[in-house]
Amino acid sequence: MRGAGCTYNDILDRKLDAQVERTRNRPLPSGRVTICAAVAFLVAQALVGLAVLICFNRFSIWLGIASLGVVVIYPMMKRVTSWPQATLGLAFSWGALMGWSATFASLAAAPILLYASAFTWTIGYDTIYALQDARDDAIVGIRSTARLFGSRVKLGVGAFYAATAALALAAIEAAGGGAIALISWLAYAAHLGWQSSQVEGADSATALRLFRSNRDAGLILFAGIAVQGWLG
Repeated sequence: MRGAGCTYNDILDRKLDAQVERTRNRPLPSGRVTICAAVAFLVAQALVGLAVLICFNRFSIWLGIASLGVVVIYPMMKRVTSWPQATLGLAFSWGALMGWSATFASLAAAPILLYASAFTWTIGYDTIYALQDARDDAIVGIRSTARLFGSRVKLGVGAFYAATAALALAAIEAAGGGAIALISWLAYAAHLGWQSSQVEGADSATALRLFRSNRDAGLILFAGIAVQGWLG
């Protein structure tokens, strides 16, 4: 469903992408893929997602359907608000709710706190990602937190990453805590702190490298929680 959301976003953004140096060679704006082919791919991805969704309990099915509302509006947000990263966070973080509800057919404090943590994390790392296009975005009229924060981007990213770490810790404690999970959280928080320290004055290459490093940050946190859960 993440892939379906990205395809949907690329369909709606194809004209804007054609005006931005970094994205003008993407399949749709470059003409290498037709709109009809992209729509067919979108439908195929959505059907696979639906096949998975209907295997879950009823609570999770309706919870999954509810996420579509956020996904639908996300591509429009960069045209009307400087906070499109917030809408992306609402959509991308939905898995934190789905995983718990698929197991327990309900929600609790732990998944809600994890969702909130992933929400602030997304705002932080997508702000870093948007730094790559800040100049072109200003010309085209695309709005973002990277442009909004401007010279205070280090402070902005740092604030959201601090909230991310605090909420992740609260989620771990709500789920039962444990030494291994806490050690992984410390490493995760340190990784986010390192990212924040590198943001100010970052060029496009550095911004992309920092953005991609969130794969490592997420794996660090996941590994500790997974091992903690496995050990009981």
